Amino acid sequence: MKKILTIIGARPQFIKASVVSKAILDTEGLTEVIVHTGQHFDANMSAVFFDQLGIPKPDYQLSISGGSHGVMTGRMLIEIEKVLLTEQPDCVLVYGDTNSTLSGALAASKLHIPVVHVEAGLRSFNMQMPEEVNRILTDRVSTILFCPTQTAIKNLQVEGYPFVASNGQPQRIELVGDVMQDSAELFATRAVKPQGVTLQDGFIVSTIHRAENTDDTDRLISILSALNDVAQHTSVVLPLHPRTRNIIVDLKLDIANLTLIEPVGYLEMLWLLQHCGLVVTDSGGVQKEAYFMGKACVTMRDQTEWVELIEVGANVLVGADKEKIKDAIARNLGRTVKDEQSLYGGGVAANNIAKLLVAAL
Repeated sequence: MKKILTIIGARPQFIKASVVSKAILDTEGLTEVIVHTGQHFDANMSAVFFDQLGIPKPDYQLSISGGSHGVMTGRMLIEIEKVLLTEQPDCVLVYGDTNSTLSGALAASKLHIPVVHVEAGLRSFNMQMPEEVNRILTDRVSTILFCPTQTAIKNLQVEGYPFVASNGQPQRIELVGDVMQDSAELFATRAVKPQGVTLQDGFIVSTIHRAENTDDTDRLISILSALNDVAQHTSVVLPLHPRTRNIIVDLKLDIANLTLIEPVGYLEMLWLLQHCGLVVTDSGGVQKEAYFMGKACVTMRDQTEWVELIEVGANVLVGADKEKIKDAIARNLGRTVKDEQSLYGGGVAANNIAKLLVAAL
């Protein structure tokens, strides 16, 4: 029996783990130990996902959140190393590009434990984004790189991959598809309307949480001003991250026209995506979730790692420019998109990952 130690800590990772952990459980020869770093810790950002998606209860709850990137990453590195020394896993599996991802990868690589990176090869080509630093460093110390798209594989090849991993084994690069599509298809029929919200179909659903927007006062003012203007004639629903809400309050920004709600669970977010007329976001994962639900997306970032969505016209980048945001919303509101090219593998990524893990370990 091969032991996989999985590191999770943030909303997108819970969603991905919901299908990958199930596939591991259903695969003979594999067992899993789950470590929750606590990066997202409040009920609406963490516990609700375990309850809704049937993720096994974490074997270790590290309860590490808050502080600077260095403080958070350092504390996670210390505590994850302790778990690894106790559990002695055959590999460490990490998802995406958060501080939890990098901490798990670094701790494992220092102990010469193979690192498995789900969502390897993604690049926004903006090193000012902490997520970009995390994903590049994680790729470099990984032994198995599970790529969601052919573009991700090309990114790695351009950078000179494969290399020799920190445990001395040659890196393996595998195209498996995107586990987010697995989750969206699995849970779409279980979507539920958020409580206490009155909405008619065709509203705009928006999310804002990236540091490049929330930590830059000018960008945040421009984004919220655009959304507030649009909300005069089309409802804009904004599930607001606690950190973003605090910044808005501190800056006394005008958001009177927006429909603010607490952060929602995955099933509630799927309902919002199913019933909205447009998605406006700075999230990486929500860009794809919009696509899986057949909705156009306006992305309030200067770059995106999901370039395929730009290429097929499902997504448009607008940065934080107020007029560009309003214009893109006007042009895309109510527009639907189709996954005609099966960009993300068709919903079988988790099973591909489990099978490849058995073969590799």
